[in-house]
Amino acid sequence: MPSLRLLAPALFALAMFGAAVPASADSFSDAQRTDIETIIKNYLVSHPEVLEEAMAELSKRQAAAETQKHEASIAQNADAIFNSPRQVVLGNKDGDVTFVEFFDYNCGYCKRAMDDMLTIMKSDPKLKVVLKEFPVLSQGSVEAAQVAVAVRMQDPTGKKYLDFHQRLLGGRGAADKARAIQAAKEAGLDTARIEKDIASPEVRATIEENFKLAEAMGMNGTPSYVIGKQIVIGAVGVEGLREKIGIARCGKATC
Repeated sequence: MPSLRLLAPALFALAMFGAAVPASADSFSDAQRTDIETIIKNYLVSHPEVLEEAMAELSKRQAAAETQKHEASIAQNADAIFNSPRQVVLGNKDGDVTFVEFFDYNCGYCKRAMDDMLTIMKSDPKLKVVLKEFPVLSQGSVEAAQVAVAVRMQDPTGKKYLDFHQRLLGGRGAADKARAIQAAKEAGLDTARIEKDIASPEVRATIEENFKLAEAMGMNGTPSYVIGKQIVIGAVGVEGLREKIGIARCGKATC
């Protein structure tokens, strides 16, 4: 019986890609290759654990490559991701970990993610939270994001912005300009100024910056996060987010 070590390269090729046994043209004849492939396939049938090991190895390699890619894209765009003057900053502005969320006001998962964020903020006084409008779902989403940027321009402290954010994202119905203006009014903001600021270059530049960042990091949906050197796609829940924060803070899920 051939050893697993000797068969490993061919087994990996077959398991990963259904590929033929790698060999140069001078090494084996077609008949020999066919015989070797038959032996390997029969071996896999008799030893399914080998295929499982190969798949696990592939997953491990893919995850490592993805992690490396994410870290590189974050490093290349770090200043815009974590310190842009065009973002909303909540929580501890001097926090030891920065939690960045890209969101859409018409994203159902973002509603749940907002509750996750608020829960984590309350229990983690060392966390810096950054919000970036990423309106990918509809024209109404774009309109709501434009109002949100105008709110940020009017409220650099983020306090009224957070009130506005909760009212709009937590409310019923589709978000659009009208609903966003109403939420801003309820949060005590100057809606006449918002109407004026919506058309400003700052609003356009903010949304364009967020789209460019999302594209650079391979984000195509909401919510998406950058936490330390990690990119997280989707609403992973409070515990999933706390785990990522822990890794960013001390290298493990729980510090």
